[in-house]
Amino acid sequence: MLLHASSVARGGDAVLLLGPPGSGKSDLVLRLIDRGWRLVADDQVALAAAAGELQAEPPPALRGMLEVRGLGLFRDLPVAAPATLRLVARLVPRAEVPRLPAPERWSEAGIALPLIRLDAFAASAAARLALALDAALGRARQQVGAFA
Repeated sequence: MLLHASSVARGGDAVLLLGPPGSGKSDLVLRLIDRGWRLVADDQVALAAAAGELQAEPPPALRGMLEVRGLGLFRDLPVAAPATLRLVARLVPRAEVPRLPAPERWSEAGIALPLIRLDAFAASAAARLALALDAALGRARQQVGAFA
């Protein structure tokens, strides 16, 4: 399945970034790469179910490419693919990010993953995404919220 989305990975654990054009997917990918994450795919992500997990990778024509608004298209970036999806982030305006969210899930091919809502343009977006991934992996404990 091919999605209009972006994906980044820390280690072999990937996050899928969903949102309409202009929602900040590529901008957030750039900030995460700057923090040591690796690009999986930008603009389009190919998903495949295998052994009860979703694997993410770029379509061959877009492998290693990242669009940076105001600078253009960059090629040959290091890619971490395929990577196992562990978390989905729906990029929304700040007003649509709940302060204390109820748990949400996103499903594809019968596989459900934790979903968070995130303002990609918030200064803390990269740090929040890293913390959410840690929570999804069981490395961070949450009192109330998306992974309760």
